[in-house]
Amino acid sequence: MSTERDSETTFDEDSQPNDEVVPYSDDETEDELDDQGSAVEPEQNRVNREAEENQEPFRKECTWQVKANDRKYHGQPHFMNTKFFCIKKSKYAAIPQISTLAWYTTLVPLLLVLGVTAIKDLVDDVARHKMDKEINNRTCEVIKDGRFKVAKWKDIQVGDVIRLKKNDFVPADILLLSSSEPNSLCYVETAELDGETNLKFKMSLEITDQYLQREDTLATFDGLVECEEPNNRLDKFTGTLFWRNTRFPLDADKILLRGCVIRNTDFCHGLVIFAGADTKIMKNSGKTRFKRTKIDYLMNYMVYTIFVVLSLLSAGLAIGHAYWEAQVGNYSWYLYDGEDFTPSYRGFLNFWGYIIVLNTMVPISLYVSVEVIRLGQSHFINWDLQMYYAEKDTPAKARTTTLNEQLGQIHYIFSDKTGTLTQNIMTFKKCCINGQIYGDHRDASQHSHNKIEQVDFSWNTYADGKLAFYDHYLIEQIQSGKEPEVRQFFFLLAVCHTVMVDRTDGQLNYQAASPDEGALVNAARNFGFAFLARTQNTITISELGTERTYNVLAILDFNSDRKRMSIIVRTPEGNIRLYCKGADTVIYERLHRMNPTKQETQDALDIFANETLRTLCLCYKEIEEKEFAQWNKKFMAASVVSTNRDEALDKVYEEIEKDLILLGATAIEDKLQDGVPETISKLAKADIKIWVLTGDKKETAENIGFACELLTEDTTICYGEDINSLLHARMENQRNRGGVYAKFASPVQEPFFPPGGNRALIITGSWLNEILLEKKTKRSKILKLKFPRTEEERRMRTQSKRRLEAKKEQRQKNFVDLACECSAVICCRVTPKQKAMVVDLVKRYKKAITLAIGDGANDVNMIKTAHIGVGISGQEGMQAVMSSDYSFAQFRYLQRLLLVHGRWSYIRMCKFLRYFFYKNFAFTLVHFWYSFFNGYSAQTAYEDWFITLYNVLYSSLPVLLMGLLDQDVSDKLSLRFPGLYIVGQRDLLFNYKRFFVSLLHGVLTSMILFFIPLGAYLQTVGQDGEAPSDYQSFAVTIASALVITVNFQIGLDTSYWTFVNAFSIFGSIALYFGIMFDFHSAGIHVLFPSIFQFTGTASNALRQPYIWLTIILTVAVCLLPVVAIRFLSMTIWPSESDKIQKHRKRLKAEEQWQRRQQVFRRGVSSRRSAYAFSHQRGYADLISSGRSIRKKRSPLDAIVADGTAEYRRTGDS
Repeated sequence: MSTERDSETTFDEDSQPNDEVVPYSDDETEDELDDQGSAVEPEQNRVNREAEENQEPFRKECTWQVKANDRKYHGQPHFMNTKFFCIKKSKYAAIPQISTLAWYTTLVPLLLVLGVTAIKDLVDDVARHKMDKEINNRTCEVIKDGRFKVAKWKDIQVGDVIRLKKNDFVPADILLLSSSEPNSLCYVETAELDGETNLKFKMSLEITDQYLQREDTLATFDGLVECEEPNNRLDKFTGTLFWRNTRFPLDADKILLRGCVIRNTDFCHGLVIFAGADTKIMKNSGKTRFKRTKIDYLMNYMVYTIFVVLSLLSAGLAIGHAYWEAQVGNYSWYLYDGEDFTPSYRGFLNFWGYIIVLNTMVPISLYVSVEVIRLGQSHFINWDLQMYYAEKDTPAKARTTTLNEQLGQIHYIFSDKTGTLTQNIMTFKKCCINGQIYGDHRDASQHSHNKIEQVDFSWNTYADGKLAFYDHYLIEQIQSGKEPEVRQFFFLLAVCHTVMVDRTDGQLNYQAASPDEGALVNAARNFGFAFLARTQNTITISELGTERTYNVLAILDFNSDRKRMSIIVRTPEGNIRLYCKGADTVIYERLHRMNPTKQETQDALDIFANETLRTLCLCYKEIEEKEFAQWNKKFMAASVVSTNRDEALDKVYEEIEKDLILLGATAIEDKLQDGVPETISKLAKADIKIWVLTGDKKETAENIGFACELLTEDTTICYGEDINSLLHARMENQRNRGGVYAKFASPVQEPFFPPGGNRALIITGSWLNEILLEKKTKRSKILKLKFPRTEEERRMRTQSKRRLEAKKEQRQKNFVDLACECSAVICCRVTPKQKAMVVDLVKRYKKAITLAIGDGANDVNMIKTAHIGVGISGQEGMQAVMSSDYSFAQFRYLQRLLLVHGRWSYIRMCKFLRYFFYKNFAFTLVHFWYSFFNGYSAQTAYEDWFITLYNVLYSSLPVLLMGLLDQDVSDKLSLRFPGLYIVGQRDLLFNYKRFFVSLLHGVLTSMILFFIPLGAYLQTVGQDGEAPSDYQSFAVTIASALVITVNFQIGLDTSYWTFVNAFSIFGSIALYFGIMFDFHSAGIHVLFPSIFQFTGTASNALRQPYIWLTIILTVAVCLLPVVAIRFLSMTIWPSESDKIQKHRKRLKAEEQWQRRQQVFRRGVSSRRSAYAFSHQRGYADLISSGRSIRKKRSPLDAIVADGTAEYRRTGDS
């Protein structure tokens, strides 16, 4: 029993997931986890390990080797992946050629089908190739022959040394060697990787910074890098640089990843480590999946059904022919054909003959017609001006032409947050200072106005003119100085931060670790407190035009546990002050008990939270010189601790960050894109559930959920720990019932929540791994033997593995069931791989159609996994757009894409398919009825050319136009009544039931088409005394009735009439008669006597009024029952669209969607808007160490010897 438990992966139940961190790296191996903390190694394991090492020495890590300026080094065979190709020889069986139709009857439609399909695929491939070519042909400088030369991205190889300039995209994963900045810092924007537009910095090794600045030294650089194999871990890198007989450790801070953009750095140099498909961004892209629609799969099964029906009909008719030959054919001398075949053999030959005659039941032209319709629908999406974003000149784009109707069947939408729902632009909206709220529309006299001009900041020379603020009273307070707390408030914003500043053309440019911090410093700048410059130990502020410099004594940086940052400065007057800003939950715990505005500020926080604004509390503290001196000693000591430095610093920070005086709170708006709440509301009414999957913090994601009205005040929110306990209880119940591992048992579906109530699920990536049993944990130290184990051990291992897999599968299914009971799901702090995993779980266990929408490279995997992927062409580059099926510029266009184009495409495609199957059955099954009167001889009921052109010319255009143009209600009504969308989700318009109804309709129509003319022809005499009852006249009569019937039938199916539709219907009938008279003329028979044999048939038959009456009667009998049924159904059982069509004139006055009014209850809100900080530490470490300050370069020895800067480091060095 102990052996069995040892073989299982153990899940550490004591450790709780951390909501603040992104979970384990996606490609993290068990070996890496084992190495993180190894226990005492068992003796047997040690023996086995030594045996393995002796047999097969290798390194687990760092198997990727790159040598600078040596492409051939990495191209050696032992670095290449070995691939094996297997070519299997195909064998083709041949059957005897049996022809009952002319060769052109099948070849012409087939060539047309293949030709159109090939052209359409060529157009798609060329468009994608152009976009790929555009990226592959971007240029950068690469060292070749000792000089930097311009090279294309596609020519960059592992080992190249490249130079990148400001605003260049990084073409590969490169090791930063040097840059134009001090200490070879390099600022990069990682928007394409993680959706964050704030800048991050990378820094090279000191040795490469010192020696690899010039072109000649870079050309002779011959360092060797040993590192991990290519993987998808964006946040990790492990490697070693061997150069000058020394080893230098490498980590992720020294790597520039493909997809980043160089910012605020004139140039930088790097060594290519991973290129092309090996780069981390490409590894995160996931597999490219061939996507097909639900209707495609259904259509294929229906074609299989038709094949079965065709085979059964052919077999039955072949048996009939064998019987007829035995009873009649062998005894009729005038039927002897010179062949002495047995009746059974003749029946066998006729089986294949009927396969050919009835092959039009299998619609060859169906697939090309579907492609043409999809192509047209894609162009309608491209041409839709209401999905065109004029601000960036970005139209909507259907990047694939095969998924349009699936847009009308979406059940779940998985959306990114940053850049998809939001603009990723932070704006200072309101603040509370000394208990007074500022930010409403007020004049300088404190009177409120609905319409008031925005504040004019022209009095401030440093104002950037971008801040829209309407409270003139706040400006009056700042300028008058009546309340010193107001000036103190904005001074705090100007001094307490880790923002970097530079000047370009006299303008201040701020680079912040987070957009929130940048917004606050910019706000202080506009209100007269401009941050101008900083050095290692000072910061310069312009206070209402007066420049003052403050000594920075310490920066207490932010981290996800502290949720605050502080700065200690000495004023020019010699006073020491601590300024602090942070989340209200942590600030309120550290306030002095005598804070008079504490309750007023809390009320203001509730108001801001109710308005979904992101808040920070601001406070300060006067520090005595003696108190600071004592604290500074502890701070210096903690700064140089070699182990657990972060914990030691946090403990020291706690000592000084207490008894704070509250100044007020800021409120920042994380601006949603226009129309996001309206779009989510309409999609929800269409019964589409929206899940938000983001790498952002839990508080921020929750805040946006309220802002876009995905969450409301009456929503009950469940978090990871709640879900874990619910799922654990459900698993216990299932185990007690004995059904958890039972494959064939059908467990009763019990709801997780009581009925009623609005619930939402908010879960972090760490909890997601815990719940789904995806958490990577240490394995028990089991014996890893090369030789085969005992049979008993192998059996136990297999059983244990199966139990674990069954448990994991059941747990995941339970999670999906639980999540789908919630009205909204928000997954935050998730990796790209987890995003794709969530989408895949819903696809797998709910069998639902999914759509993923995002705008960054971290969304690519999710976009590829979903049935339909949509890319937002926003601030984060084109990576998501290039992997998507559809793209546009704003999230709000999604409602039009689904509720209008998607619904129309689905309805059109369903109508098209139902009609197409109907007209083909009606056409083909006439041969079946005719067989009972021709000895089952596979004789056709029509002329060969009619069979050839029926699907190509006579009945193709009307159905194509219906598939392209038909609409049951207008686009405005489609958006106004989202409930119309539900028919697509439930597959109501095209399914097996509808297919068999079409089949039955076709069968009945074919019977009428055959038997009414047959009855009319049995005993007839024409006006000239001749009987027009010959075979050719009979064929013309049936064909004419068929063409008129099927074209009028599509008229009955058309909901939206245009001139084009009417012209196509009557034009197809006219075209049929025109071609028929032409083909039946004597002139063409003279030219091609063997091909055109119905000479004079049309003119002879159709001059008889009796024939015309027969055709009219046949058409009437076919169509009148359909008209009657339609009338009854619309009168007695009208659909939702029928009702809207009936009242469309009354509904013409469109009712605008109105946003719900929030009901605010003072002091009741239990929600807090997100604290406005970045995900990671800021630039405090960089600032206090002096590494970011521009200065003359020092020799390497001086840099190594100078350790004074290290004392002020507040982060992890």
